[in-house]
Amino acid sequence: MSQVRDSLVLEAETKRRRALADFFVRLVREKPLGFAGGVIVVILLFCGIFAGLLAPYEMSEIHLFDRLASPSATYLLGADQLGRDILSRLIYGARVSVIIGLAATIITVVFAALIGVPSGFLGGKYDIVVQRLVDAWLAFPGLLILLTVMSIVGRGMLQIVIVMGIFGGIGTSRLLRGAVIGIKESDYFLAARAIGSPTRRTMMRHIMPNIMPIMIIIFSTSIGGMIMAEAGLSFLGFGLPPGDASWGGMLSHEGRKYMEMKPELALWPGLCLAVVVFGTNMFGDAMRDLLDPRLRGGEG
Repeated sequence: MSQVRDSLVLEAETKRRRALADFFVRLVREKPLGFAGGVIVVILLFCGIFAGLLAPYEMSEIHLFDRLASPSATYLLGADQLGRDILSRLIYGARVSVIIGLAATIITVVFAALIGVPSGFLGGKYDIVVQRLVDAWLAFPGLLILLTVMSIVGRGMLQIVIVMGIFGGIGTSRLLRGAVIGIKESDYFLAARAIGSPTRRTMMRHIMPNIMPIMIIIFSTSIGGMIMAEAGLSFLGFGLPPGDASWGGMLSHEGRKYMEMKPELALWPGLCLAVVVFGTNMFGDAMRDLLDPRLRGGEG
């Protein structure tokens, strides 16, 4: 009996590895831009995780005698108006982007599931009330709401993650609601209801596994938007405190004030934002095209 169990486990593990290998091959062959975006995402994760080892200096290490220093062997990308190494601040800014991008997106997906799945599953008056509340929420300009709430809760990474995650989840819940409504018409779902399967069991056994690819797609396509939203808040002065390294904050403070004296102060953080957001969007689009059965085989 144990040998049969071990063989089944080994077979399942082999199939899983083969599926991952096939997915990687399809990504490289069919979506070269998506593969390039995946490489950018991996580099971003690597820089964010090992920022303390990769950065030549500490995030806020000041050398007043080297203010606005030009690129050299000591400062590869130069120094800012306080003598802080630009390269080090860019690397620590990658850590901020990784933490906020991943954490806020996770909250977005979870919050969207908490709203959209019961709404699509239960339907009726509950669905009508929830969707009218979502409509009312979406009627307000998103940036205005973000600025208002951030001015109330204060600046900080935790506040940014929670606020952006919840706000993103409200709008994204529409996608999961539509997916659940589509599943409700399937034969296996109708069979589960016919045999009297409890609501909780039906949602966990028949709905969540079938909308998981859509949740993965939402996760992969939302990271770039979260990074850009954090940069926008920091640029406007509602994000991280001035001492913390953030690409948006670097564009806001030293980037604007000393742009004419040292264009690199605005060039490098802006270039990092552009490359990372482009990479995450391309990787997210590739994941969507490869995971969504309706788009498989399309030119996408």
